[in-house]
Amino acid sequence: MDKDLLGLRNMAKEDIEEILDGAKHMKKLLKQGVKKLPNLQGKSVITLFYENSTRTRVSFELASKYMSAVAVNISASASSVSKGETLIDTGKTLDAMQSDVIIIRHPMSGAPSLLAKNVRASIINAGDGTNEHPTQALLDMFTMMEKYGTLKGLKVAILGDIKHSRVAKSNIFGLTKLGAEAVLYSPATMMLPEVERLGGIRAKSREEALSGADVVMGLRIQLERQQGGLFPSLAEYSEFYGVGERELALAKPGAMIMHPGPVNRGVELSSKAIDADNSFIEEQVLSGVAVRMAILSLLTRK
Repeated sequence: MDKDLLGLRNMAKEDIEEILDGAKHMKKLLKQGVKKLPNLQGKSVITLFYENSTRTRVSFELASKYMSAVAVNISASASSVSKGETLIDTGKTLDAMQSDVIIIRHPMSGAPSLLAKNVRASIINAGDGTNEHPTQALLDMFTMMEKYGTLKGLKVAILGDIKHSRVAKSNIFGLTKLGAEAVLYSPATMMLPEVERLGGIRAKSREEALSGADVVMGLRIQLERQQGGLFPSLAEYSEFYGVGERELALAKPGAMIMHPGPVNRGVELSSKAIDADNSFIEEQVLSGVAVRMAILSLLTRK
């Protein structure tokens, strides 16, 4: 792997597979109750979040601590950033403190790449604007591989706010590199114009997207990234674009139900879908810790 993990668009297939293989080992240990490994002994890991997060931030913190790192969380609103310090200045300050890994979430696309060019520490992109969220896609792919053994030939239906979703973009890049088909559907106002150029398949209807799908992934409507007016109401969105029992019947029997969370219950997915036996939403959370442990271990092995 390179020094940094900035996205899946330019990541080699071999590097993706190496992370997924490492995650398999880490998850096995987690399920055995092993929560103290020496992999990051003597390393310092900083989570630098300019946006709110629960799952991703806690997942990275636990992954760091389970492998014996010194883990520090910085909320940008409570740091010198709120006093006007630039991103590069913040990065250089953390670098001067001998930080080994900086995990950054930022509302501006490209912020992790900018930071990576200006610091010695390894940078992990935990979500930048509407660009990418590579570790979420990696844990999604890992969860699928655990069930199916391979991604090759799988049809993955992704429905929701595609336009504003960094998760959707990273999943398109990762899934297609490993031989899966990413089929996307959303209201026209929430669809990426360049979805085919990125490697995805644009479905003409919800039925087309779901028909014969091995995996059904809902995406959260990201109201905080919208100016409004992209759909009439949440009730109408649920009726025409959401996924419930009737829609799931179009997918393959036992198709995986997934969502990066947090889920708007009854909007992207019905409560019955979220709580179904073939829902892997909670499993994705544990997979997230294992995948992030694997990434941190690979980036710091020197």
